[in-house]
Amino acid sequence: MLRRILFSLFSLLVVIATVMLLVYNLIPRGAIFQMDDVWNKKSLNDRTIYEYAQYQKFGYLEYSDFTSFLRSKYEGRYGAEYTKSDEFKAAKEAIQNENTYLDNPDVQEFIEMFEKEGYKIKYLEPQRSPSGKAKKGGDGYLVAVVERSVFTRLWNYLTHLITVETVNDVQDPALTERYVRVEHDPYSGLFAVVGSGTTHKYQLYFDGRFPFIHQNWIHLNLGTSFTKFRGQEITDVINRPTGDQVKAQTQYPAKLGTDEYINSAIDFHTLTYNSSPRTKTEMKQFPDQYTTYSYRIDGLSMLENSFVIGLIATAIAYLFGLPLGIAMARHKDGLGDKIGNGYIIFSIAVPGLARIFLFAAIGTTLFGLPYKFANAEAKILAYILPTLSLALPSIGNLMKWMRRYMIDQMNSDYVKFARAEGMSEKEIYRKHISPNAMIYLVHGIPGNILGCLIGAIITERVYSVPGVGGLLTNAINGYDNGIIVACTVFYTTLSIISLILGDLLLAKYDPRISLSSSKGGGR
Repeated sequence: MLRRILFSLFSLLVVIATVMLLVYNLIPRGAIFQMDDVWNKKSLNDRTIYEYAQYQKFGYLEYSDFTSFLRSKYEGRYGAEYTKSDEFKAAKEAIQNENTYLDNPDVQEFIEMFEKEGYKIKYLEPQRSPSGKAKKGGDGYLVAVVERSVFTRLWNYLTHLITVETVNDVQDPALTERYVRVEHDPYSGLFAVVGSGTTHKYQLYFDGRFPFIHQNWIHLNLGTSFTKFRGQEITDVINRPTGDQVKAQTQYPAKLGTDEYINSAIDFHTLTYNSSPRTKTEMKQFPDQYTTYSYRIDGLSMLENSFVIGLIATAIAYLFGLPLGIAMARHKDGLGDKIGNGYIIFSIAVPGLARIFLFAAIGTTLFGLPYKFANAEAKILAYILPTLSLALPSIGNLMKWMRRYMIDQMNSDYVKFARAEGMSEKEIYRKHISPNAMIYLVHGIPGNILGCLIGAIITERVYSVPGVGGLLTNAINGYDNGIIVACTVFYTTLSIISLILGDLLLAKYDPRISLSSSKGGGR
């Protein structure tokens, strides 16, 4: 089992490296600017510099410009007034002359420092009009650039995939008291683990939102979206509730124990450290520098929406598909079997998109169910059509395979022997045929459940479900590299876990199968 887990981890690394190679090396990087309005407004050298900045943000390269170098050098010497120093002005003006810029000592220092670190120096000559005046966006620039290799990118991604908050996260010399301890939580009435020096004030806490216990201690960093969600962490995007703000009577941390309440949606469990000096208002509201917060929002997150719909659909499929498949096999060639086969053929032959629109038309016309998720007056009604659109085809698929495996088992020698022993048909089906036929379906149960987290692309798009189903396809269309890599990690991990859980469940269900190589029949 350990060998299988290690091989699975190796497979995950190979998949991530392959996707990174495809995304960052084989797809033209300029495609990320197709929907970038800022890029369209820039021209000449300004556009090139903007491209370098975006390429660094997207993970293609490391980049540093001469102006940033000058700032770090002279700000430490002259403080906030560094831009008024003669040395800074002379160096900044030097790169505007393509014939003499190499004579400037700061330029020489910049080139020498970055060339030692493996950077390539690129000089963008000033673009001038015939009158000699610099064109708009045509100022000269001096930059140092180094391309990121696949291995460097993969190493950086993996080493930052999981991070743990510590009391040394806050880099503020003014913060002298650092700790992690258990305290009474005034907002839940229970206990909470709180920290000082950590990024979040509340490390572990309880509230009224499922799963009722939450933590800010360990973070899964799948990556950042720079196109669709503009710099947001992908983990936050898929886990953020999609409803409206929920207001309640609460108190600021500095007002606890007083009679001053506010009607607000602020979630004080999300407080994070803010290094900027507190305003006079913040000093009255907060006893320390943990002043940044987010708001309470109702509704389910994208991930929860997809999982709830998928899980209910899977439960319905197994609840109806397996018994119907067994009934069809027991009454083979009967009227019920023929009707069931007709439904199976229908679910296979009709294209998925047409089938979804057919279910939608029936549901909205005959039963008055909401068609679009956002238009439902009662949110629970919005889940009915997407759930049934996923469940009904799955029922047909399970009916087909359960019927087939049952019929295969009915002709086995052990069934004939059981009949010769005098066992009733009902007992034979219940004790022997059905359990043995289920062996072929047991392995896929964990995969079907975990697959709900991936969402259903077509179904969610038709019904406008705010789920994760279209996350990957939208990222590919928008060249959002962060989401593409994150979805790859997420989907591959779920696939690996479902395969391992499927093997464990199968080994538990069928005593003939063992995962240990030391026993007969090992897999």
